[in-house]
Amino acid sequence: MDALDLLLNRSSQPRLSAPAPEGVVLENIMQAALRAPDHRCLTPWQFVICKGAGLHRLGEVFEQAAINSNADQSSIERAPQLPLRAPMVIVTIAKYKEDPKVPWVEQVASAACAMSNMQMAALAQGFQGVWRTGSYAQNEDVKTAFGCVEHDEILGFMYLGTSKLKTMPKPQRNSGDYFSVWE
Repeated sequence: MDALDLLLNRSSQPRLSAPAPEGVVLENIMQAALRAPDHRCLTPWQFVICKGAGLHRLGEVFEQAAINSNADQSSIERAPQLPLRAPMVIVTIAKYKEDPKVPWVEQVASAACAMSNMQMAALAQGFQGVWRTGSYAQNEDVKTAFGCVEHDEILGFMYLGTSKLKTMPKPQRNSGDYFSVWE
């Protein structure tokens, strides 16, 4: 797939099934993440790949977080099923490293770029994905389960797999509504 075509036509696919990326394809996805912009080479990120039993473990973390936050019974029952919407979920965590030249926000942006790179690499190799956040990304119990400390952020959960649906085109946006030029 042509890189420009990929960038101009990317669309998330929420309904995913097996197979998930593996082998060289998964390694390419991981390497793409590690090529994200990274001022001073701080590598301010951590990734956790959940598949198989790992998806159930992630579901248990979500369920316990729902219980601890006094969610309604429906949300508690739904929580362990959420990771099962795809055969693989990659959790992306911005791991802040104090540096006088690289502020927190830049490190979070770097980890977000890494996450975007993973999705693009998956799409380029014939897989689909959707970047989800939601309340669990900000939940302190979930953060603790992933070893987050002060200033660390879970940026989201990259659901990856195969889609049987045809990608729907996104509406064309007018760049003039978002860009201005200073000359």
